Amino acid sequence: MRDPRVKQLAEVLVNYSTRVKKGDVVLISASGFECAPLVRELYVLCLHKGAKYVEYDFSLPEINRHFYNNAGKDQLAYFPQHKLDFMKQVNVYIAISAAENSMVMAQADQASMIAYAKVVRPIVDRRVKHTRWVITRYPTHGAAQEAKMSLEEFEDYLFSACCIDWSAESRKQEKLKKLMDKTDRVRIKASDTDLAFSIRGLPGMKCDGRFNIPDGEVFTAPVKDSAEGYITYNCPTIYQGKEFNNIRLEFKKGRIVGATAQGMDAPLNKILDTDEGARYIGEFAIGVNPGIRLPARNILFDEKIFGSIHFTPGQCYDECDNGNRSAVHWDMVKILQGDGEIWFDDLLIQKDGRFVHKDLLGLNPRD
Repeated sequence: MRDPRVKQLAEVLVNYSTRVKKGDVVLISASGFECAPLVRELYVLCLHKGAKYVEYDFSLPEINRHFYNNAGKDQLAYFPQHKLDFMKQVNVYIAISAAENSMVMAQADQASMIAYAKVVRPIVDRRVKHTRWVITRYPTHGAAQEAKMSLEEFEDYLFSACCIDWSAESRKQEKLKKLMDKTDRVRIKASDTDLAFSIRGLPGMKCDGRFNIPDGEVFTAPVKDSAEGYITYNCPTIYQGKEFNNIRLEFKKGRIVGATAQGMDAPLNKILDTDEGARYIGEFAIGVNPGIRLPARNILFDEKIFGSIHFTPGQCYDECDNGNRSAVHWDMVKILQGDGEIWFDDLLIQKDGRFVHKDLLGLNPRD
């Protein structure tokens, strides 16, 4: 029996997020076979919208892992020019992850993963800069287990976070964006966290369902050398197949000068030493998705947790270019529900995970 919510999600991705139209070339990239029902709905809908060509491909992380563990120097250095050539023809890119095991890359060769990420970066850059793209997730037993839910509970969680009125959410986010645009100094205060930085001159950007589903954040970037203080992240984060907990970062003149994580200090610092930019921050964001309240150990959800922030080491976005360049972009999440304050200049805008500024009260969930 087909779940009608799968078709509803496909309609969000095609009609709202990527706005598929007649004559488009569409690439649907699926990781894991479990998401075949969503790929089918997307494929049919794109054809009905008049796309002149729709390609779909499936990959399996279990197989990809063997590349990193077995590829030689020449294989890691080979640039797949044919993929870039095709991406230059693509107008719409829809990526779906149906992960069964978030730790599939935990024992993969990390140096190979980093090296290959640098090699294929031009393909990613082409996709990000020149296509109408969106990334989403599909519910699986593995993802449900990571979120400590049953599959049925996780399906409800995922679809309720994705299949919402994104036009209405966009209007709500506009007020936070405008306030962010007028702000110079930001301060985050919470347990083992006292962090200050400037966002002056860097625009606020709404994440209102165009590029990620689920979505729900407003982001900018700090002035590169402005971060001072320390922050302790209380949301689990998985990066390159490894889970990190209780990451604590210390900043001086914008640079991470101290980094610890529970039992993972060496792997953490190895990633932060990927290049010079990995020790500077490329993004500051406030999570505002009303349907996401708890970590799911999946960054596409966790960075949108209502009452959270993320303060991201590595590459900045073109829309908020603070000059930082890196092969790393690592969204680390701090949940402020019940413990924390966000200050914009001399205005307290959020306390204990709920907005208190009069212009932002509409963002708060009704429950």
